[in-house]
Amino acid sequence: MLDAVRVLVVLPTYNESSNIARILEAVRRSLPEANILVVDDSSPDGTASIARQSGAELGSIEVIERPMKGGLGPAYRAGFRWGLENDYQAFIEMDSDFSHDPAALPSLVAPLDEGVDLVIGSRYVPGGEIPDWKLSRRLLSRFGNRYAAFMLGLGVKDSTAGFRVYTADLLKRIDLDAVGASGYGFQIEMTYRSKRAGATIREVPIRFIDRVLGESKMSSSVVTEAMALVTRWGVRRVLLPKHPF
Repeated sequence: MLDAVRVLVVLPTYNESSNIARILEAVRRSLPEANILVVDDSSPDGTASIARQSGAELGSIEVIERPMKGGLGPAYRAGFRWGLENDYQAFIEMDSDFSHDPAALPSLVAPLDEGVDLVIGSRYVPGGEIPDWKLSRRLLSRFGNRYAAFMLGLGVKDSTAGFRVYTADLLKRIDLDAVGASGYGFQIEMTYRSKRAGATIREVPIRFIDRVLGESKMSSSVVTEAMALVTRWGVRRVLLPKHPF
């Protein structure tokens, strides 16, 4: 079935010149039938230019340059809109820094053959791994995911995961213009909106590796934003179940 499905890998980038050519080559090797869209937030290090050069060599790679750094959520939404306008049927989210292993892509898209709407590459289901994290970061991530699952009734162990696949049908059932989170809260919000849209969700185990090259985009403000949003949505879910956002 997947041979007949148009798959788009959406890669948001900001200052990924040290990684972008390598990740594009690795994605192409692992999932040769997919096309790739790089959504670059006007990286001053020339990421978009390198991506275009790789596209000329590898083929089936498009680059969108946004005028300024606008956050993870808006970048993905721009990529999703572009893909829907161009009739793609499955959309892969992944980072450009090799924290998400391109070799895992075939196992990530495989559940689509079974009618799954959202596949999440999960660190917290059996077989999932995070070999490099310190205990404090593990505890923070675990708490955040359990808090989100409890407050929002997600039934998902890793709602903050950014390695995932959406079907076009699901994205069309979600009002992308109404999605408000811009940082890592975006992943939780999209999981919540997917759940409310009646999506079939499956988690598959992945091995998450911290970036080796470049700078991490994670910060305390990102975590604070995500937890504040979860709290607000959770309260509204109880008080205003028809209008949880």
